[in-house]
Amino acid sequence: MRSGEILTKVTIWIAIGGYAAGTVAFALSRKRDKWDSAARLAWTAACVGLVAHVLCAFHFYHEWSHDSAYRDTARQTNDLFGLNWGGGLYVNYALLIVWVADVVWWWLGGLEAYRRRPWLLVTAWHGFLIFIIFNATVIFGTGFVRWTGLCICLGLGLVWWRAARGNSTRKPNEFPPTPAKV
Repeated sequence: MRSGEILTKVTIWIAIGGYAAGTVAFALSRKRDKWDSAARLAWTAACVGLVAHVLCAFHFYHEWSHDSAYRDTARQTNDLFGLNWGGGLYVNYALLIVWVADVVWWWLGGLEAYRRRPWLLVTAWHGFLIFIIFNATVIFGTGFVRWTGLCICLGLGLVWWRAARGNSTRKPNEFPPTPAKV
């Protein structure tokens, strides 16, 4: 395996692993400062991993050509679905832009402001991220990557389901919900 291929694969697994660790810590932290700080660091590392992955993919696979990346995305989509469409590349661009903005929001706005985001926004954002991870690993991946991705997506779904269970006891813009008093 070439060093460029290794770097490209390692960086995406840093992004996926960092997202998983950060989101689990964030969703289950119940506003404990140490957990929130760890979640933000993991989330930031994941975002940096994604930026590095995109840079590696463009450098080692596409010679900094958007057209090459678009054609390769279209080829992969055609191989799997019979649809010669490279629009998934734009979805990845959107992911990158929104994730960087999300990390900047978290660092500049602070943990409290980040937690006050509307529940619908939190749900949509993490649903989108899990959808991207599912597609990248389960739909387009094979073998070990596919099974690892499936386990990660199922685990993340369980974490978000557990965090959302307390929705009836939360304040309108509070995430994760405050546990009910017994």
